[in-house]
Amino acid sequence: MDTAATPAERFGLVPQIALALLLGALIGTFLPVTGSALSLLGNLFVGALKALAPVLIFVLVLAALCRFQAASGRHIRPVLVMYLAGTFLAALTAVAASFLFPTRLELSLDAAQQAAPANLHEVLMGLLMNLVANPVAALANANYIGILTWAILLGLALRRAKAPTHELIGDLADAVSQVVRWVIRAAPVGILGLVAGTVAETGFSALLGYARLLGVLVGSMLFIALVVNPLIVFIKTRRNPYPLVFTCLRESGITAFFTRSSAANIPVNINLARKLGLNPDLYSVSIPLGATINMAGAAITINVMTLAAAHTLGIQVDFGSALLLSLVATLGACGASGVAGGSLLLIPLATSLFNIPNEIAMQVVAIGFIIGVVQDSVETALNSSTDILFTAAANPANA
Repeated sequence: MDTAATPAERFGLVPQIALALLLGALIGTFLPVTGSALSLLGNLFVGALKALAPVLIFVLVLAALCRFQAASGRHIRPVLVMYLAGTFLAALTAVAASFLFPTRLELSLDAAQQAAPANLHEVLMGLLMNLVANPVAALANANYIGILTWAILLGLALRRAKAPTHELIGDLADAVSQVVRWVIRAAPVGILGLVAGTVAETGFSALLGYARLLGVLVGSMLFIALVVNPLIVFIKTRRNPYPLVFTCLRESGITAFFTRSSAANIPVNINLARKLGLNPDLYSVSIPLGATINMAGAAITINVMTLAAAHTLGIQVDFGSALLLSLVATLGACGASGVAGGSLLLIPLATSLFNIPNEIAMQVVAIGFIIGVVQDSVETALNSSTDILFTAAANPANA
């Protein structure tokens, strides 16, 4: 027997989030002490999503592979192609935008003290080592490459198990998914806390000095979200891509913008995939994989920041160097998504192509942390919404 919808459910989750955004900004601006206190709500919400994501992915992939069909595997390959193509095109877009709108940086900050990967070999070796990480450690540390590896191996092994075992795993997947839905219902409260805390602690003044740099970054990301991604989806589906694009941006991108974590947004994307009626055998693998390797926003950040540093230092960048930078940014973004600081700590790797000293590169990283309240939010929104967009485009019903 169906129960009547509550007033909150009738109002809709997206309007609730929009209202929470407005209230959070007002509280953070006019009641900063209250805004800082409310940040606890945001931290609890993001923490709950991050805690659920590894378990959710492990159980869903395990359950999907227990009932795996060959037809589902064929649709994973197009998603991978779209992920890599989208990330490389984003890197090229960032190069073009940097040439059209060259940006100078004020490189006078103290060098940040984060540990950046030394070279691309180190990045890729770290990726390979994550494949064979201890399964318990992979779950505890949210190592999604390791989680996927063990879930796939165990899922394939359990395909020969008896029917009651399959039913048990399916029931466990349903239970974890239900917990995710409960947490997502708290999104407006969590986002209220995130916005109030961010505005109270950083305000808007720190961003004004880097308006041009932010314009190039955000403009490039919007171009990918509204032009390049729809074109890729159209090529795959031969249908008008914009209804799906806007749905993904509205229901996945908005949440990712405020959580600023692709991992935390995995449960949101899984929930949206279920609402869109996608094949669970497809999305239970493609979405966590996308959160690991689909990094168009990261490629844009790496290239724009690197070329801004080169322009500031008067370094001339030719076409061949720009193409090599795009390849490095694509591979680096795919391989080092788990590094603390995300795309920003890959900047020294990219600047080394132009012999820019590490001390200067780390000053660029420090600037990235200043503008991160906007840059990282938009980057995560692009990355995470693209995961579900390309998954939906590759779904058997749309292929």
